[in-house]
Amino acid sequence: MLAQLPTVLQNLQIPLRLRLWDGHEIDLGPTPSVTIVVKDPQLVAKITHPSLDLLGTAFVEGKLELEGEISEVIRVCDELSQALVGEGEDIVPVRTVHDKDTDAAAIAYHYDLSNDFYQLWLDQDMAYSCAYFKTGNETLEQAQHAKFEHLCRKLRLTAGEYLLDVGCGWGGLARYAAREYGVKVFGITLSCKQLELARARVKDEGLESQIELQLLDYRDLPQDARFDKVVSVGMFEHVGHANLETYCGRLFAAVREGGLVMNHGITSRHVDGRPVGRGAGEFIERYVFPRGELPHLSMITAEISAVGLEVVDVESLRLHYARTLEHWSNRLESRLGEAAQFVPEQALRIWRLYLAGCAYGFSKGWINLHQILAVKPKADGRHDLPWTREDLYR
Repeated sequence: MLAQLPTVLQNLQIPLRLRLWDGHEIDLGPTPSVTIVVKDPQLVAKITHPSLDLLGTAFVEGKLELEGEISEVIRVCDELSQALVGEGEDIVPVRTVHDKDTDAAAIAYHYDLSNDFYQLWLDQDMAYSCAYFKTGNETLEQAQHAKFEHLCRKLRLTAGEYLLDVGCGWGGLARYAAREYGVKVFGITLSCKQLELARARVKDEGLESQIELQLLDYRDLPQDARFDKVVSVGMFEHVGHANLETYCGRLFAAVREGGLVMNHGITSRHVDGRPVGRGAGEFIERYVFPRGELPHLSMITAEISAVGLEVVDVESLRLHYARTLEHWSNRLESRLGEAAQFVPEQALRIWRLYLAGCAYGFSKGWINLHQILAVKPKADGRHDLPWTREDLYR
Protein backbone atom coordinates (compact mmCIF):
# COMPACT_ATOMS: atom_id res chain seq x y z
CA MET A 1 0.00 0.00 0.00
CA LEU A 2 2.88 2.38 0.71
CA ALA A 3 4.00 1.94 -2.89
CA GLN A 4 0.66 3.32 -4.07
CA LEU A 5 1.25 6.48 -2.07
CA PRO A 6 2.80 9.41 -3.99
CA THR A 7 6.55 9.63 -3.37
CA VAL A 8 6.28 13.15 -1.99
CA LEU A 9 4.18 11.81 0.89
CA GLN A 10 6.44 8.85 1.59
CA ASN A 11 9.38 11.13 2.35
CA LEU A 12 7.67 13.18 5.05
CA GLN A 13 8.39 12.96 8.76
CA ILE A 14 5.17 14.36 10.22
CA PRO A 15 3.24 12.88 13.18
CA LEU A 16 0.35 12.02 10.89
CA ARG A 17 -1.41 8.80 10.00
CA LEU A 18 -3.46 8.31 6.85
CA ARG A 19 -6.28 5.77 7.09
CA LEU A 20 -7.61 4.95 3.67
CA TRP A 21 -11.17 4.09 2.66
CA ASP A 22 -10.30 0.37 2.61
CA GLY A 23 -8.92 0.37 6.16
CA HIS A 24 -5.22 0.46 5.32
CA GLU A 25 -3.13 2.78 7.50
CA ILE A 26 0.05 4.62 6.55
CA ASP A 27 2.18 6.59 8.99
CA LEU A 28 3.94 9.65 7.59
CA GLY A 29 6.18 9.93 10.65
CA PRO A 30 6.84 8.39 14.05
CA THR A 31 4.21 8.37 16.84
CA PRO A 32 1.31 9.93 14.91
CA SER A 33 -0.81 12.28 17.00
CA VAL A 34 -3.38 12.93 14.27
CA THR A 35 -5.17 10.66 11.82
CA ILE A 36 -6.69 11.77 8.53
CA VAL A 37 -9.33 9.28 7.46
CA VAL A 38 -9.52 9.50 3.67
CA LYS A 39 -13.05 8.57 2.57
CA ASP A 40 -12.78 9.76 -1.03
CA PRO A 41 -10.11 7.94 -3.13
CA GLN A 42 -9.69 11.01 -5.34
CA LEU A 43 -8.25 12.90 -2.37
CA VAL A 44 -5.05 10.84 -2.37
CA ALA A 45 -3.78 12.57 -5.50
CA LYS A 46 -4.93 16.01 -4.29
CA ILE A 47 -3.33 15.60 -0.89
CA THR A 48 0.10 15.94 -2.50
CA HIS A 49 -0.68 19.68 -2.64
CA PRO A 50 -2.70 20.07 0.55
CA SER A 51 -3.64 23.70 0.92
CA LEU A 52 -5.45 24.52 4.13
CA ASP A 53 -8.49 25.32 2.02
CA LEU A 54 -8.42 21.88 0.39
CA LEU A 55 -8.10 20.04 3.71
CA GLY A 56 -10.72 22.17 5.42
CA THR A 57 -13.19 21.91 2.56
CA ALA A 58 -12.78 18.12 2.38
CA PHE A 59 -13.52 17.89 6.11
CA VAL A 60 -16.56 20.17 5.88
CA GLU A 61 -17.91 18.15 2.95
CA GLY A 62 -17.32 14.84 4.74
CA LYS A 63 -14.72 13.57 2.28
CA LEU A 64 -12.27 13.06 5.13
CA GLU A 65 -12.43 12.79 8.90
CA LEU A 66 -9.95 14.17 11.39
CA GLU A 67 -9.02 12.27 14.54
CA GLY A 68 -7.08 13.81 17.42
CA GLU A 69 -7.29 16.90 19.60
CA ILE A 70 -8.57 19.68 17.37
CA SER A 71 -5.69 22.02 18.25
CA GLU A 72 -3.20 19.27 17.36
CA VAL A 73 -5.14 18.55 14.16
CA ILE A 74 -4.70 22.17 13.11
CA ARG A 75 -0.99 22.18 13.96
CA VAL A 76 -0.20 18.93 12.13
CA CYS A 77 -2.28 19.83 9.07
CA ASP A 78 -0.45 23.15 8.88
CA GLU A 79 2.87 21.28 9.10
CA LEU A 80 1.72 19.03 6.24
CA SER A 81 0.60 21.99 4.15
CA GLN A 82 3.77 23.95 4.80
CA ALA A 83 5.96 20.97 3.86
CA LEU A 84 4.21 20.38 0.54
CA VAL A 85 2.84 23.80 -0.41
CA GLY A 86 5.29 26.16 1.27
CA GLU A 87 4.05 29.67 1.86
CA GLY A 88 2.02 29.57 -1.34
CA GLU A 89 1.69 32.18 -4.03
CA ASP A 90 0.99 35.82 -3.30
CA ILE A 91 -2.71 36.51 -3.26
CA VAL A 92 -4.25 39.61 -4.79
CA PRO A 93 -5.85 41.71 -2.03
CA VAL A 94 -9.61 41.26 -1.84
CA ARG A 95 -11.80 44.10 -3.07
CA THR A 96 -15.41 42.90 -3.11
CA VAL A 97 -18.65 44.82 -3.56
CA HIS A 98 -20.29 45.76 -0.26
CA ASP A 99 -23.79 47.18 -0.29
CA LYS A 100 -26.53 47.06 2.33
CA ASP A 101 -28.19 43.93 0.97
CA THR A 102 -25.02 41.85 0.58
CA ASP A 103 -23.69 42.96 3.98
CA ALA A 104 -26.99 42.12 5.69
CA ALA A 105 -26.98 38.67 4.08
CA ALA A 106 -23.37 38.02 5.15
CA ILE A 107 -24.12 39.07 8.73
CA ALA A 108 -27.24 36.90 8.85
CA TYR A 109 -25.27 33.90 7.55
CA HIS A 110 -22.76 34.11 10.39
CA TYR A 111 -24.51 35.66 13.38
CA ASP A 112 -28.05 34.32 12.90
CA LEU A 113 -26.81 30.73 12.99
CA SER A 114 -28.25 29.92 16.44
CA ASN A 115 -28.26 31.85 19.72
CA ASP A 116 -28.37 28.52 21.58
CA PHE A 117 -25.25 27.36 19.74
CA TYR A 118 -23.29 30.51 20.59
CA GLN A 119 -24.38 30.31 24.22
CA LEU A 120 -22.70 26.91 24.52
CA TRP A 121 -19.18 28.28 24.17
CA LEU A 122 -19.28 32.03 24.73
CA ASP A 123 -19.18 33.62 28.19
CA GLN A 124 -22.35 34.53 30.07
CA ASP A 125 -22.52 37.98 28.45
CA MET A 126 -22.00 36.39 25.00
CA ALA A 127 -19.11 38.69 24.10
CA TYR A 128 -18.09 37.45 20.66
CA SER A 129 -14.83 39.39 20.43
CA CYS A 130 -11.32 39.36 21.82
CA ALA A 131 -11.13 39.23 25.63
CA TYR A 132 -8.53 41.04 27.73
CA PHE A 133 -6.17 38.99 29.90
CA LYS A 134 -4.11 40.78 32.52
CA THR A 135 -2.07 37.65 33.36
CA GLY A 136 -3.26 35.08 30.83
CA ASN A 137 -4.64 32.83 33.56
CA GLU A 138 -8.09 34.40 33.89
CA THR A 139 -11.30 32.54 33.11
CA LEU A 140 -13.11 33.55 29.94
CA GLU A 141 -15.76 35.34 32.01
CA GLN A 142 -13.12 37.31 33.92
CA ALA A 143 -11.27 38.26 30.74
CA GLN A 144 -14.41 39.39 28.90
CA HIS A 145 -15.43 41.49 31.91
CA ALA A 146 -11.93 42.99 31.88
CA LYS A 147 -12.32 43.76 28.15
CA PHE A 148 -15.53 45.69 28.79
CA GLU A 149 -13.81 47.62 31.57
CA HIS A 150 -10.72 48.28 29.44
CA LEU A 151 -12.83 49.72 26.62
CA CYS A 152 -14.91 51.90 28.94
CA ARG A 153 -11.81 53.27 30.64
CA LYS A 154 -10.14 54.03 27.31
CA LEU A 155 -13.28 55.88 26.27
CA ARG A 156 -13.20 57.75 29.60
CA LEU A 157 -16.95 57.26 29.97
CA THR A 158 -18.75 59.39 32.52
CA ALA A 159 -22.33 59.25 33.75
CA GLY A 160 -24.89 60.87 31.47
CA GLU A 161 -22.84 60.59 28.28
CA TYR A 162 -24.36 59.19 25.09
CA LEU A 163 -22.47 56.18 23.68
CA LEU A 164 -22.88 54.77 20.17
CA ASP A 165 -22.17 51.01 19.96
CA VAL A 166 -21.63 50.02 16.32
CA GLY A 167 -22.13 46.28 15.91
CA CYS A 168 -23.51 45.75 19.40
CA GLY A 169 -23.88 41.97 19.10
CA TRP A 170 -25.81 40.46 21.98
CA GLY A 171 -25.49 43.70 23.93
CA GLY A 172 -22.94 42.74 26.58
CA LEU A 173 -20.84 45.89 26.27
CA ALA A 174 -23.89 48.15 26.04
CA ARG A 175 -25.32 46.70 29.25
CA TYR A 176 -21.96 46.93 31.04
CA ALA A 177 -21.43 50.57 30.05
CA ALA A 178 -24.97 51.53 31.07
CA ARG A 179 -24.87 49.61 34.34
CA GLU A 180 -21.34 50.40 35.50
CA TYR A 181 -20.79 53.88 34.02
CA GLY A 182 -24.29 55.34 33.93
CA VAL A 183 -24.24 56.21 30.23
CA LYS A 184 -27.02 56.10 27.66
CA VAL A 185 -26.33 53.69 24.78
CA PHE A 186 -27.59 53.50 21.22
CA GLY A 187 -26.54 50.17 19.71
CA ILE A 188 -26.95 48.83 16.17
CA THR A 189 -26.63 45.39 14.59
CA LEU A 190 -27.65 43.69 11.34
CA SER A 191 -28.41 40.37 13.04
CA CYS A 192 -32.09 39.80 13.84
CA LYS A 193 -31.33 37.00 16.29
CA GLN A 194 -28.70 39.03 18.09
CA LEU A 195 -31.09 41.95 18.39
CA GLU A 196 -33.90 39.80 19.77
CA LEU A 197 -31.77 38.31 22.55
CA ALA A 198 -29.95 41.60 23.26
CA ARG A 199 -33.24 43.44 23.77
CA ALA A 200 -34.52 40.67 26.04
CA ARG A 201 -31.41 40.92 28.21
CA VAL A 202 -31.68 44.71 28.41
CA LYS A 203 -35.25 44.28 29.62
CA ASP A 204 -34.27 41.57 32.12
CA GLU A 205 -31.70 43.92 33.68
CA GLY A 206 -34.11 46.86 33.79
CA LEU A 207 -31.93 49.00 31.53
CA GLU A 208 -34.58 49.96 28.95
CA SER A 209 -34.44 53.64 29.92
CA GLN A 210 -30.70 53.76 29.17
CA ILE A 211 -30.26 51.45 26.19
CA GLU A 212 -31.85 51.56 22.74
CA LEU A 213 -30.92 48.83 20.25
CA GLN A 214 -31.89 48.86 16.58
CA LEU A 215 -31.50 46.82 13.42
CA LEU A 216 -29.56 49.41 11.45
CA ASP A 217 -26.78 49.62 8.86
CA TYR A 218 -23.83 51.81 9.83
CA ARG A 219 -24.41 53.83 6.65
CA ASP A 220 -27.75 54.96 8.08
CA LEU A 221 -26.39 56.28 11.39
CA PRO A 222 -27.36 59.78 12.53
CA GLN A 223 -24.80 62.28 11.23
CA ASP A 224 -25.55 65.13 13.61
CA ALA A 225 -22.68 64.66 16.11
CA ARG A 226 -25.15 63.65 18.82
CA PHE A 227 -22.90 61.04 20.48
CA ASP A 228 -20.24 61.79 23.08
CA LYS A 229 -18.35 58.56 22.45
CA VAL A 230 -18.36 55.82 19.80
CA VAL A 231 -17.26 52.21 20.18
CA SER A 232 -17.08 49.62 17.40
CA VAL A 233 -16.03 46.10 18.39
CA GLY A 234 -15.53 43.30 15.87
CA MET A 235 -17.47 45.17 13.21
CA PHE A 236 -15.16 46.83 10.68
CA GLU A 237 -13.94 43.43 9.42
CA HIS A 238 -17.29 43.27 7.58
CA VAL A 239 -17.04 46.74 6.04
CA GLY A 240 -14.73 45.94 3.11
CA HIS A 241 -11.64 47.80 1.98
CA ALA A 242 -13.58 49.85 -0.57
CA ASN A 243 -15.98 51.13 2.11
CA LEU A 244 -13.50 52.01 4.87
CA GLU A 245 -13.63 55.69 3.97
CA THR A 246 -17.43 55.68 4.25
CA TYR A 247 -17.31 53.75 7.52
CA CYS A 248 -14.81 56.12 9.14
CA GLY A 249 -16.70 59.12 7.81
CA ARG A 250 -19.94 57.92 9.41
CA LEU A 251 -18.22 57.56 12.79
CA PHE A 252 -16.66 61.01 12.45
CA ALA A 253 -20.00 62.63 11.68
CA ALA A 254 -21.78 60.78 14.50
CA VAL A 255 -19.51 61.98 17.33
CA ARG A 256 -19.31 65.49 18.80
CA GLU A 257 -16.21 67.66 18.74
CA GLY A 258 -13.87 66.48 21.48
CA GLY A 259 -15.53 63.06 21.49
CA LEU A 260 -13.70 59.74 21.32
CA VAL A 261 -13.97 56.87 18.85
CA MET A 262 -12.73 53.36 19.70
CA ASN A 263 -12.28 50.84 16.87
CA HIS A 264 -11.53 47.29 18.08
CA GLY A 265 -11.05 44.74 15.32
CA ILE A 266 -8.98 42.15 13.50
CA THR A 267 -6.25 43.45 11.21
CA SER A 268 -4.23 41.89 8.41
CA ARG A 269 -0.59 40.90 8.70
CA HIS A 270 0.00 42.18 5.17
CA VAL A 271 0.19 45.88 4.45
CA ASP A 272 -1.92 45.50 1.29
CA GLY A 273 -4.64 43.61 3.19
CA ARG A 274 -4.34 40.36 1.26
CA PRO A 275 -5.92 37.27 2.86
CA VAL A 276 -4.04 34.72 4.95
CA GLY A 277 -2.00 32.38 2.73
CA ARG A 278 -2.08 28.69 1.79
CA GLY A 279 -5.84 28.77 1.36
CA ALA A 280 -6.76 29.71 4.91
CA GLY A 281 -8.21 33.02 3.77
CA GLU A 282 -10.27 31.34 1.05
CA PHE A 283 -11.70 28.88 3.56
CA ILE A 284 -12.74 31.68 5.92
CA GLU A 285 -14.29 33.64 3.04
CA ARG A 286 -16.28 30.66 1.76
CA TYR A 287 -17.50 29.13 4.98
CA VAL A 288 -17.16 31.55 7.90
CA PHE A 289 -17.18 35.25 7.02
CA PRO A 290 -18.50 35.84 3.49
CA ARG A 291 -17.20 39.14 2.13
CA GLY A 292 -15.04 39.68 5.19
CA GLU A 293 -11.90 41.74 4.53
CA LEU A 294 -9.10 42.57 6.96
CA PRO A 295 -7.26 45.86 6.50
CA HIS A 296 -3.73 46.31 7.77
CA LEU A 297 -3.26 48.62 10.76
CA SER A 298 -1.69 51.24 8.47
CA MET A 299 -4.71 51.09 6.14
CA ILE A 300 -7.36 51.63 8.80
CA THR A 301 -5.38 54.32 10.65
CA ALA A 302 -4.91 56.14 7.35
CA GLU A 303 -8.65 56.10 6.71
CA ILE A 304 -9.42 57.19 10.28
CA SER A 305 -7.01 60.09 9.91
CA ALA A 306 -8.23 61.07 6.45
CA VAL A 307 -11.77 61.80 7.68
CA GLY A 308 -10.47 64.16 10.37
CA LEU A 309 -10.15 61.95 13.43
CA GLU A 310 -6.83 61.98 15.30
CA VAL A 311 -5.38 58.61 16.34
CA VAL A 312 -4.21 58.94 19.94
CA ASP A 313 -3.63 55.35 21.07
CA VAL A 314 -3.08 51.92 19.48
CA GLU A 315 -2.81 48.61 21.32
CA SER A 316 -2.23 45.14 19.85
CA LEU A 317 -4.18 42.31 21.50
CA ARG A 318 -3.03 39.52 19.18
CA LEU A 319 -2.05 37.07 21.91
CA HIS A 320 -5.17 37.99 23.86
CA TYR A 321 -7.28 36.85 20.92
CA ALA A 322 -5.31 33.63 20.57
CA ARG A 323 -6.12 32.86 24.22
CA THR A 324 -9.76 33.89 23.76
CA LEU A 325 -10.14 31.54 20.81
CA GLU A 326 -8.50 28.72 22.74
CA HIS A 327 -11.17 29.15 25.40
CA TRP A 328 -13.94 29.18 22.80
CA SER A 329 -12.58 26.14 20.98
CA ASN A 330 -12.11 24.13 24.17
CA ARG A 331 -15.61 24.99 25.35
CA LEU A 332 -17.14 23.96 22.04
CA GLU A 333 -15.13 20.72 21.88
CA SER A 334 -16.39 19.79 25.36
CA ARG A 335 -20.02 20.19 24.24
CA LEU A 336 -20.09 18.79 20.70
CA GLY A 337 -23.06 16.54 21.44
CA GLU A 338 -25.17 19.49 22.56
CA ALA A 339 -23.93 21.67 19.70
CA ALA A 340 -25.10 19.07 17.17
CA GLN A 341 -28.65 19.64 18.39
CA PHE A 342 -28.57 23.32 17.43
CA VAL A 343 -26.72 23.48 14.10
CA PRO A 344 -26.33 21.20 11.05
CA GLU A 345 -23.36 18.83 10.97
CA GLN A 346 -21.61 20.85 8.27
CA ALA A 347 -21.90 24.06 10.30
CA LEU A 348 -20.44 22.34 13.36
CA ARG A 349 -17.50 21.10 11.29
CA ILE A 350 -16.93 24.64 10.02
CA TRP A 351 -16.96 26.18 13.49
CA ARG A 352 -14.65 23.53 14.95
CA LEU A 353 -12.02 24.32 12.31
CA TYR A 354 -12.65 28.05 12.47
CA LEU A 355 -12.19 28.46 16.23
CA ALA A 356 -9.18 26.17 16.56
CA GLY A 357 -7.65 27.42 13.31
CA CYS A 358 -7.98 31.08 14.28
CA ALA A 359 -6.47 30.39 17.71
CA TYR A 360 -3.50 28.89 15.88
CA GLY A 361 -3.37 31.73 13.34
CA PHE A 362 -3.32 34.46 15.98
CA SER A 363 -0.66 32.64 17.98
CA LYS A 364 1.50 32.39 14.84
CA GLY A 365 1.04 36.03 13.91
CA TRP A 366 -0.89 35.36 10.69
CA ILE A 367 -3.40 38.01 11.77
CA ASN A 368 -3.56 40.63 14.48
CA LEU A 369 -6.09 42.61 16.48
CA HIS A 370 -5.82 46.27 17.35
CA GLN A 371 -7.71 48.67 19.55
CA ILE A 372 -7.43 52.10 17.93
CA LEU A 373 -8.54 55.12 19.94
CA ALA A 374 -9.17 58.37 18.08
CA VAL A 375 -10.47 61.79 19.03
CA LYS A 376 -12.47 64.31 17.01
CA PRO A 377 -10.50 67.48 17.73
CA LYS A 378 -12.29 70.68 18.64
CA ALA A 379 -12.21 73.61 16.24
CA ASP A 380 -9.09 74.99 17.89
CA GLY A 381 -7.34 71.60 17.85
CA ARG A 382 -7.73 70.91 21.56
CA HIS A 383 -9.13 67.80 23.23
CA ASP A 384 -9.73 66.84 26.83
CA LEU A 385 -7.73 63.61 27.05
CA PRO A 386 -5.32 63.15 29.99
CA TRP A 387 -1.66 63.80 29.26
CA THR A 388 -0.73 60.17 30.02
CA ARG A 389 -2.32 56.70 30.10
CA GLU A 390 -1.87 56.50 33.85
CA ASP A 391 -5.60 56.74 34.53
CA LEU A 392 -6.26 53.52 32.61
CA TYR A 393 -4.34 51.38 35.08
CA ARG A 394 -5.24 52.85 38.46
